[in-house]
Amino acid sequence: MERYKKLVALRCFTHKDMVRIAGSESAAVWQIKNYLQKGYIERVRRDLYAVISMETGQAIPNRYQIASHVTDDACVSHHSAFEFYGYGNQVFYDVYFATEKRVRPFSYDGVNYYALVHRGNAGVNAGVIETDTGVRVTSLERTVIDSIADFEKIGGLEELLRCLLLIPSLDPNKLLGALELYGRSQLYQKAGYILEALKDELSLPEYFFTECEKRSSASKTYLFEKQGDFVLHSRWKLFAPKDLKALVNKGVTDYDAI
Repeated sequence: MERYKKLVALRCFTHKDMVRIAGSESAAVWQIKNYLQKGYIERVRRDLYAVISMETGQAIPNRYQIASHVTDDACVSHHSAFEFYGYGNQVFYDVYFATEKRVRPFSYDGVNYYALVHRGNAGVNAGVIETDTGVRVTSLERTVIDSIADFEKIGGLEELLRCLLLIPSLDPNKLLGALELYGRSQLYQKAGYILEALKDELSLPEYFFTECEKRSSASKTYLFEKQGDFVLHSRWKLFAPKDLKALVNKGVTDYDAI
């Protein structure tokens, strides 16, 4: 059972990992087949396996460890990263991870996994933290910027705001570094607008917003698809809700679906 013990330490593994442990391609193929039949491991998806505890009969890796091993560059991101840090307003049955590879959605053990291609100028692993538990996760500041860039796809605007309100503070320089990964002028506009509304709660200094304003687009744009109650925020040249905090304070709104 020495090989099983090594797999337990990994929690989840790939065929390549088994070749390294078993010592050869043929031995790896036989061992995976044997362990699948005995119920020591389960197939999560193609070329990704979860190790099963002999004591509980449950998968050993958690959702974040699984997401971190879907591809060589995969890292937990967006709302799932907020959850990992303890700042998720609610726990989803969906797990999001960033990767530069195309990965189809898949489900395992009641959880749905979705890949999001990082759209920045730097590699997907820029601004990523590797933990000693086998989880790769975007830094808190990159998580914030990723989520501002993609809030229409994940959770919606109100959920993003509620997550942000749980965060005690953010590093303005790390936020600027995360924005630099994208290099998109419209994202500076949107980040400046959203984070300015919460600057006291997040302890953000004025120089952060000055820099965002300097890097913003000269063209007017919309926070998301045009709504009837949008107003123009002149500093950011952005059409958006007049008061973001009001969206959260009055609870469920029409923006939940955004």
